[in-house]
Amino acid sequence: MKQKITEISQNFAQEIAKISSLNDLENIRIKFLGKKSAINDLFGELKNLANDEKREAGAVINELRAEITQKITDLKEKLEISEINKKLENEKIDLTLPARAEFKGYLHPLTKVKAEVKVILQDLGFEFADGPEVEDDFHNFSALNIPKDHPARQMQDTFYLKNSEMLLRTHTSNTQIRKMLSSKPPMQIASLGRVFRCDSDKTHTPMFHQVEGFAVGENITMGNLKWVLENFLQRFFESKNVELRFRPSFFPFTEPSAEVDINYSIDQQNRIIIGKGDKFMEILGCGMIHPNVLKNCQIDADKNQGFAFGIGIERLAMLKYGINDLRLFFENDIRFLQHYGFN
Repeated sequence: MKQKITEISQNFAQEIAKISSLNDLENIRIKFLGKKSAINDLFGELKNLANDEKREAGAVINELRAEITQKITDLKEKLEISEINKKLENEKIDLTLPARAEFKGYLHPLTKVKAEVKVILQDLGFEFADGPEVEDDFHNFSALNIPKDHPARQMQDTFYLKNSEMLLRTHTSNTQIRKMLSSKPPMQIASLGRVFRCDSDKTHTPMFHQVEGFAVGENITMGNLKWVLENFLQRFFESKNVELRFRPSFFPFTEPSAEVDINYSIDQQNRIIIGKGDKFMEILGCGMIHPNVLKNCQIDADKNQGFAFGIGIERLAMLKYGINDLRLFFENDIRFLQHYGFN
């Protein structure tokens, strides 16, 4: 064993003395420190020695490996400096030139809007929760009072997994159901994430993002819902002049239900200005949680009631930043980020 260690040390000293390039040095490193090196073979032979001899030989082998490693590292630094100096001499590089500008990426509008929405809703007292994107019929439809003959259950509206009753969630309301089943009132929860529907045109994509908020308790009213939505929309669009108009509507999971419109105007450059003017456009859907939904989640509908609202993240981004085609968000065109992205 000692003779082998001495031979390896001598061989290394002879070979490293001839090294003149980084490529040759890498070959030496592999030869003496690689998986199939003589030093690794020495470690394999330790099992044949007695315990006392094993400890002594192991220490010597480790010392040899550390010595070889250090010498290779020192020579590598010298060779790297030498190669840089040669390159400077041969190519006549001008060291006075300014450094190249560092390319910085851009924050995608959806990323920024999601962060803004989270901050605002958290400030309004909402706790965020997540739900699965691959969902079952109960959490996505049945528990939300959506009957078997509802169009949303059809193949042309929902992505179903092949040979399975599982589906890609069509809204973030599945998180509402899971949270109400696992918690007790009072609760004030929001969920934000991807949802999926079989639709694709200028204002629809098969995948998009949705944020939903809901509150359940003994004294929850439409007045609470109106206050939350007013504060949320005024803060998001950065205007105290945002006006809301509630129109009666129908959703299976809320009763009463409403569509919420906000005021806007169009300037001389044909841009939409939110919070100014007397025109109104639809922005979200909301309502008081249907008693059947509360019962499906084992919540006493006689003592508790709640509100819920849902908003498309892409719609918020389009209105706030003047983006006129939903598909632009997902085309991965660097020019889109350069124009609408944020540093």
